[in-house]
Amino acid sequence: MNSKMAESEVEVIHSWSAPRSLSTSLMYSFAQRDDIEVLDEPLYANFLRVTGLDRPYREELLSKMESDGNKVINDIIFGPGRKKYRYCKHISKQRTQGLTDDLMKKGKHFILIRNPLDILPSFDKVVPPSFFELGLAELVCIYNELREIGKPPPVVDAAELLQDPEATLRDLCNELEIPFQSAMLKWETGQKPIDGLWAPWWYKTVHKSTGFEQSRKYPQTFPFSLYDLLEQSLPLYNMLRRHVKKKSSLLSSPLPSPNLPVPANQKLLAWVGDEIVPRDSAKVSVLDSVVQGGDSIWEGLRVYKGKIFKLEEHLDRLSDSAKALAFENVPTRDEIKEAIFRTLIRNGMFDNSHIRLSLTRGRKVTSGMSPAFNLYGCTLIVLAEWKPPVYDNTRGIILVTATTRRNSPNNLDSKIHHNNLLNNILAKIEGNNAKADDAIMLDQDGFVSETNATNIFLVKKDRVLTPHADYCLPGITRATVMELVVKEQLPLEERRISLSEVHTADEVWTTGTMGELSPVIKVDGRIIGDGKVGSVTGRLQAAYQKLTAESGVPIPTYHS
Repeated sequence: MNSKMAESEVEVIHSWSAPRSLSTSLMYSFAQRDDIEVLDEPLYANFLRVTGLDRPYREELLSKMESDGNKVINDIIFGPGRKKYRYCKHISKQRTQGLTDDLMKKGKHFILIRNPLDILPSFDKVVPPSFFELGLAELVCIYNELREIGKPPPVVDAAELLQDPEATLRDLCNELEIPFQSAMLKWETGQKPIDGLWAPWWYKTVHKSTGFEQSRKYPQTFPFSLYDLLEQSLPLYNMLRRHVKKKSSLLSSPLPSPNLPVPANQKLLAWVGDEIVPRDSAKVSVLDSVVQGGDSIWEGLRVYKGKIFKLEEHLDRLSDSAKALAFENVPTRDEIKEAIFRTLIRNGMFDNSHIRLSLTRGRKVTSGMSPAFNLYGCTLIVLAEWKPPVYDNTRGIILVTATTRRNSPNNLDSKIHHNNLLNNILAKIEGNNAKADDAIMLDQDGFVSETNATNIFLVKKDRVLTPHADYCLPGITRATVMELVVKEQLPLEERRISLSEVHTADEVWTTGTMGELSPVIKVDGRIIGDGKVGSVTGRLQAAYQKLTAESGVPIPTYHS
């Protein structure tokens, strides 16, 4: 039987990567299998012919290697073979225009990525680094094209190969639906018969290896002459890295992706600074004041049927907080409104949504506390989410009293609606630990102030009581409810309230933009009233719903 008769159709596995991404090591790994043959960059000669690019080995390569790309695809990549599989190592930029669609449609594909921080320091040994030579843009195109034709490829990060070679290779083999072979973990040092003729220029380091061992504990110093190229390429790497099933971490094992309370918020657009960006790109600088010292202010707004409720009042408070904290170069009121409108319209969020509006003092020229370092102006953030009221306003909620006391105006005035929320968060931790919905916070004299997130009201003998806003935020929903109490011709008292008065109240509710009016049915183990939503609470809930339906600032372009 001659060799031709022994050949048959093979299943092709395509590996796509940028240069310097451990692609040769991975090729050596697959070459150890007993059921596979390997091709090292079969489209390289076609790439040099089409692009006209120079390489030290250009003429030799063009004379010894087939340079007609479609012939390579038809006769070599998809030609008959003697083993079950054929592994093709491809560099992404070598997928040039004019190649047959079979290259992408046939066979199995996967993508190998590596952080440009690790690629660039050693890139220029043969070729001057450039955005084109790095090939990450084409790698993203390859990923998207494969996904569009219904063949989303597995993505492997080189960092995973180095951190846990066996687990990563097992996962890859599983994705490719081929059996893992332990032989893939080791190979002999030195040149290989499968090497392309460019190996002496590019493979010196990998020829010294016998596996995927880390060559050094710490990375090389980054050549800052390539900083601009890093800025261009890193987002493309991160885009692909999001599709890696297991992500390596320098600090600890990565956590699994959590389920979102509202799955629709997985894909949203947020305003950061002066632009609208996707959720995963919505980030502030490490030099921003909100990172450096919690130096930021915020507002929560709710959207009802094409209108933003109490928008002007919230912007008034935002302005007051900015002035109290001596912010400079603050966006104008109209600019903030436009950012809010544009964000809502882009997301199509016209009802049952919530806006977290933040204004930081902005980026600093160097890390530090002093506002004198803030020379870039404020950073505006508009985070809009699909978010129903966060509490159970039908059956009611449970509160406990926290040992953490509310800030005194002697320390930090709660009338400034700032992002420095540790005081509230400590109380919320106590509430969480007690399996309660929220925690009541007392002032320094032991009187009720508010909860960790909302203002509080109670009813005793048909009189509505609420604490003075001395230690708490004078909430906009609080003020709205106080107006509704008067309109409903109920007696209203704003005064000091002791904790025992809350325990013995006929009704209790909390107020806030996020939760509206939330009935409280139990506090510190004491049942409030009959443990159900009280009549006064119900009246005010209905009045509040009527007000939200009738008032608010319309969102441009919305049509009911």
